[in-house]
Amino acid sequence: MAYTVVSVFPVTVDTEEIKKDLKNNGFSEANIIISKSSVESGLSTDHYQEDEQTKGFFEYTFAHDAEMLDAYRKHSIGRNNVVVYANTPEEAASAKSILSRNGALEVFKKPSDNQKDIPDGMTEQEYDGIIAKARHNIYFLGSERVYHSNVIPGMDDTMDDLGSKD
Repeated sequence: MAYTVVSVFPVTVDTEEIKKDLKNNGFSEANIIISKSSVESGLSTDHYQEDEQTKGFFEYTFAHDAEMLDAYRKHSIGRNNVVVYANTPEEAASAKSILSRNGALEVFKKPSDNQKDIPDGMTEQEYDGIIAKARHNIYFLGSERVYHSNVIPGMDDTMDDLGSKD
C-alpha cells in the first residue's frame, strides 16, 4: 500500500532545505511536493475560499476522516505544505520524522479508540499526518495557493440589477 505524508510549516521555514534533507535521505524529487499559500490581506481563517485544486486534494486525502480534513484545511491557510509520497509505512515514518525535525507544525487529532488502521510498531501520534492513500494525478496541491475572501460585498442576487455593488 502507498502512503501520503502531509505536513504544515510556517511561511518562514526554508522549504528548499527540507526538500534537500528529504532527497539526502532517499526520497525522490518526484515524490516531494512543496505547496506555498498566501491569504488576501485582512482575512481571518474563518472567511476564506480555497481553489478547486486545493479543495480536491484535501477532500481526496482525508475522505474518511472529517476531523483531520478540517484540521489540515485550517492549519494550511497562509502556510506551506510539504507532501511526501512513500511506498511503505517505514518510509512514511521516516519522512514524517524528517519533516518534524525540520519544524513541521503539529496538527493534532483527538485520540480515537476506534482507529484500527495504524501500522504495527507505530503510535497514534507517530501516525497522525500519515495517510494510507496513494498519490493521485488529479488530486494534488499546486505549488502556489491563494485563499480569497468568501465575503461578497453588496447584494449577491444577480437578478436584482439595482443592488449595491460596494
